[in-house]
Amino acid sequence: MVVDAGAQGVQRVLVAADKFKGSLTAVQVAERVTVGLRRVVPDIEVETFPVADGGDGTVAAAVSAGFERREVRVTGPLGHEVIAAFALRGDTAIMEMAEASGLQRMTTGVFAPLTASTYGSGELLRAGLEAGARTIVFGAGGSATTDGGAGMLSALGARFLNQRGQPVSPGGGGLTELARADLSDLDPRLASVDLILASDVDNPLTGPEGAPAVYGPQKGASQDDVKTLDAALRHYVNVLAEARPKATEYAAAPGAGAGGGIGYGALLVGARFQPGIEVVLDVLGFAPAVERATLVITGEGSLDQQTLHGKAPVGVAAAARAAGKNVVAVCGRLGLSRTELSRVGIHRAYALNELQPDIAKCISDAGPILERVAERIGRDFLS
Repeated sequence: MVVDAGAQGVQRVLVAADKFKGSLTAVQVAERVTVGLRRVVPDIEVETFPVADGGDGTVAAAVSAGFERREVRVTGPLGHEVIAAFALRGDTAIMEMAEASGLQRMTTGVFAPLTASTYGSGELLRAGLEAGARTIVFGAGGSATTDGGAGMLSALGARFLNQRGQPVSPGGGGLTELARADLSDLDPRLASVDLILASDVDNPLTGPEGAPAVYGPQKGASQDDVKTLDAALRHYVNVLAEARPKATEYAAAPGAGAGGGIGYGALLVGARFQPGIEVVLDVLGFAPAVERATLVITGEGSLDQQTLHGKAPVGVAAAARAAGKNVVAVCGRLGLSRTELSRVGIHRAYALNELQPDIAKCISDAGPILERVAERIGRDFLS
């Protein structure tokens, strides 16, 4: 039986929430919750620990935890130059492929499902190697691409050639013309780096649960595009199998379909797959923070069925529950029952739309509404 933390005299609250996508960053969520809590309990100690699950926001979470922000010029998904950031502390780097190859780098409403490339993500990895990183956490999510990581591998030294011996066209569509893959010039530093593929996606590369079928439509792929991309990636795997004996095995592995198949490319060069929230919490030092807390507040924009499949709030709740801490959640919209919440260790959830049913206003006024939600948590648990 979970006892309300207020009955135990809470002295310290840990706010460990993900972003409210489209409204608030994880840092802003923590700030707003803190403001609301202190309106009710002015002297309450609040420690903020913004989190992410490997997708967009992961670098920002690392920087808020003390990592240094680094910026590098790389190639965007359509070949234009962009400035991408990664986080570095000592010899550990934390990256998001979305910084280089994400939908955030596309003009709103513009998609290029067949031609968007992950080349810039390979340049980002190369920048981490040049910075002296020996451990690289590579978050795969929010991609604009479905090229199986071919662009990334090209930036790291691989060559993907057509029948004429020329490089194939960028993007997943270009892989239909692939005749030969040459991996002999891959950056040798990859062999001595612990590369961790961090994602909340465990899909294989191809097939009904693969990257094109499940995530292609989110990137503008039509039904015909999905068929083209799936066939192209299957062909890509077959060609790669001539250079890498385990290429076919990797295509079926969990995480191969992450980031439009960039997970597959990462696995090919020795990455190990780990659920994003688990590795992020570990690298950022969540365990000591949760030990200092009596009550943990987590959350994200929508707590729903997708949350149950490895999203940040579930990872936070699992770690907090293992440490014997009470957990409540904040969200924009709640789509889970009390039973489902309890099963993953969340005692109670507070949704913005309980206070403001108008979804548009929930999004535009998320900050002030979240402060009011935090006030309710303060009254229910801390006063």
